Amino acid sequence: MNKKILFVSAEVYPFAKVGGLADVAGALPKALAELGADVRVITPFYGDIQEKAKNFGIKSAEIKGVPVVIGDDIENFELFSAKLPDSQVPIYFVKSERYFDRKGIYFDPKTKKNFPDQAERLVFFAKAVLESADSLKFKPDILHLNDHHTSILPVYLKILHRHHPIWRKTASVLTIHNLAYQGVFPASVMELLGLGEEFFYPEGPFEFYGNVNFLKIGILFADVVNTVSPTYAQEIQTPEYGNKLDGVLRSVSQKVFGIINGVDYSVWDPAVDKDIEYNYSADDLSGKRMMKSSVLRQFKLPEELDVPLLGMIGRMAEQKGFDLVAEILPELIKHDLKLVVLGSGDPKYEKMFKSAAEKYPKKLSVFTGFNGPLAHKIEAGADMFVMPSRFEPCGLNQMYSLRYGTVPLVRRTGGLADTVIDVDEKPNVGTGFVFSEYSPQALLNAINRALMHFSETKRWRKIILRGMKQDFSWEASARKYLELYKKAIEFKGR
Repeated sequence: MNKKILFVSAEVYPFAKVGGLADVAGALPKALAELGADVRVITPFYGDIQEKAKNFGIKSAEIKGVPVVIGDDIENFELFSAKLPDSQVPIYFVKSERYFDRKGIYFDPKTKKNFPDQAERLVFFAKAVLESADSLKFKPDILHLNDHHTSILPVYLKILHRHHPIWRKTASVLTIHNLAYQGVFPASVMELLGLGEEFFYPEGPFEFYGNVNFLKIGILFADVVNTVSPTYAQEIQTPEYGNKLDGVLRSVSQKVFGIINGVDYSVWDPAVDKDIEYNYSADDLSGKRMMKSSVLRQFKLPEELDVPLLGMIGRMAEQKGFDLVAEILPELIKHDLKLVVLGSGDPKYEKMFKSAAEKYPKKLSVFTGFNGPLAHKIEAGADMFVMPSRFEPCGLNQMYSLRYGTVPLVRRTGGLADTVIDVDEKPNVGTGFVFSEYSPQALLNAINRALMHFSETKRWRKIILRGMKQDFSWEASARKYLELYKKAIEFKGR
């Protein structure tokens, strides 16, 4: 029998995107459906999405005025629906004038701060999800939840809905995309949850240093917890990477798993990429050289095609290793290379990289902000991709880079460790350059190794082709999720 899956996410590409969660939510349900699962996706109907509703074919699902109890109030919602692009997978949008009819997803675009009613919005959405399935007469075998935004749902299944005709047999799976974001709110949020103060006590499942931690609740009450790479699943159970939840995760380690994210090759493949001017493949790499020329022109750097071009895309934050790059930049500039950077984030890094680009206009060029098409062009045009993350639950750019023949240079952590094989450690199967110690010198040493290999054209070409042949398609990941769902149902039945 095909599994019925309700996939719940606070962001889904291409409707709303803040980070990698949206990419997963937009791709995994389609891959599951292609394997025969009956999948439905549900997400909030943010003001940003409403503005583009016609473009996405979003229409009313003819389900209106559904009540949800929030504290002492009752808030009604309406459901809208569409299909995930290039699929028949239904996606439902929860419309609430009070909670979602505004610009922004997690924070106010004007103040750049979290919405003050964020906890209330998440509780409302969780309860609306439960009511939506009832209204749609959809009885899921699996409730697949993602990150802290949806992680209070397992407690409702276990405590309030354990005898509900729709939910009593539903098993829950919680995917942690990034443990750093946990949804920690004041103890007063217990009133909104509607579970009673007796559930909140020191070191109890709801208490976290005097506050309520939504992710902790999900970890403890979900039937299965998984992260987006096997290595990260192990790392988060250590004090170094556990963000104060390592003890909680170790206490339930028997139900913690890791599945590497997939890549949507209909979007991220140089042979079919619509955002690059010159398509290419492993059989004909000529387009890659032309893309290098295009990127150099766009970033106003000299068109010296035999000089290695390094690319870096991501949030300008220490998590992504921008502090290491900043530290070695003066030494890096002395090498015969060029560096293009796309990203935004910490103002100090934005300012520092812009200042360095002005100082070294023939070596370094920076674009601050988000630009999707430009990210594709950098992946296609660069020779190497620098991703020295302090931690990286999965990471997608290193997998994009492999497909684009752009050799990844990464730190050995999380999904980076699971997807990139060091060339010097395993010369016959190596696909990139990997370093372990989180230090400027370790990063510089890895870059120096890469530059040495780049100078040997035949060897470099072999590295490129090995990377391009790697398969990180969503189908492989989706099959592993179907196995995980079986485990969740088994664990729930114990």
